[in-house]
Amino acid sequence: MNKITQLFNIKYPIVQGGMIWNSGYKLASAVSNAGGLGLIGAGSMYPDVLREHIQKCKKATDKPFGINVPMLYPNIEDIIQIIIEEQVKIVFTSAGNPKIWTTYLKERGITVVHVVSSSKFALKAQEAGVDAVVAEGFEAGGHNGREETTTFTLIPMVKEQINIPLIAAGGIASGRGMLAAMVLGADGVQMGSRFAASFESSAHENFKKTIIDTQEGDTQLTLKELAPVRLIKNKFYNDIQDLYSKCSSPEDLKVLLGRARAKKGMFEGDLVEGELEIGQIAGLIHEIKSVKTIINEVIQEFETVSNNIQRFKF
Repeated sequence: MNKITQLFNIKYPIVQGGMIWNSGYKLASAVSNAGGLGLIGAGSMYPDVLREHIQKCKKATDKPFGINVPMLYPNIEDIIQIIIEEQVKIVFTSAGNPKIWTTYLKERGITVVHVVSSSKFALKAQEAGVDAVVAEGFEAGGHNGREETTTFTLIPMVKEQINIPLIAAGGIASGRGMLAAMVLGADGVQMGSRFAASFESSAHENFKKTIIDTQEGDTQLTLKELAPVRLIKNKFYNDIQDLYSKCSSPEDLKVLLGRARAKKGMFEGDLVEGELEIGQIAGLIHEIKSVKTIINEVIQEFETVSNNIQRFKF
């Protein structure tokens, strides 16, 4: 049996990325109902809003789902307490030290997965006692690692170092990508950008349409001095580059970033001044589809290519 389907009690080893402003209960429940593992993105929710989404997700699916918790956000204690009170059994942590919450959560019967961008942090997560890691390559959208290690090289390097289940992320949006990741050593995959461009995503329609229009080279990893993030190149992105050209300080970057840029872009649909986070794989996403269609197509392509793998023999 596959390690990821067994760990989460799901049909397919496909995890939906817990993306801010994209991953409400509608997306999470749809992914879980279609056989994957849906994640509610707590990073864009006040504690009371998170509780509401958890309760709605429970009504929308009887399948397992989890919460993605970026540990750099405020109200982390409140978020953890709500997760426990609402008896959510799966938590993905990111952007922080896994030692802080892993033991506390596991003692309460919660499966813990941590997102990493390097072998070094994968080992630290394993030492902290997590049940699995997500190794996310530099192709991924949103907040990312500073190392710029691509998924194709990251997965086998992490696999070499750890003995717990490994989920690959970054640049995966198809059955071929899923198969490639698993050949490299992953036990399952996490997809973000592909699900952002779904009917069930809570993102603004303007942002979804922009994902479809995004081509190769239209995104860039930036703001490494603060928290590295991959963005679509728009006016806001160009303003960042103008500051860099003037040798500005991290404080100047913080002033430009201000507050709620991601909400403005992805949730409110401001394509000019908003922060538009998406992965490089957007260049292969050409249509907004239902979650069920996306997962069915991924699995069908995965199985077709797997069955035809003999043709690669010399």
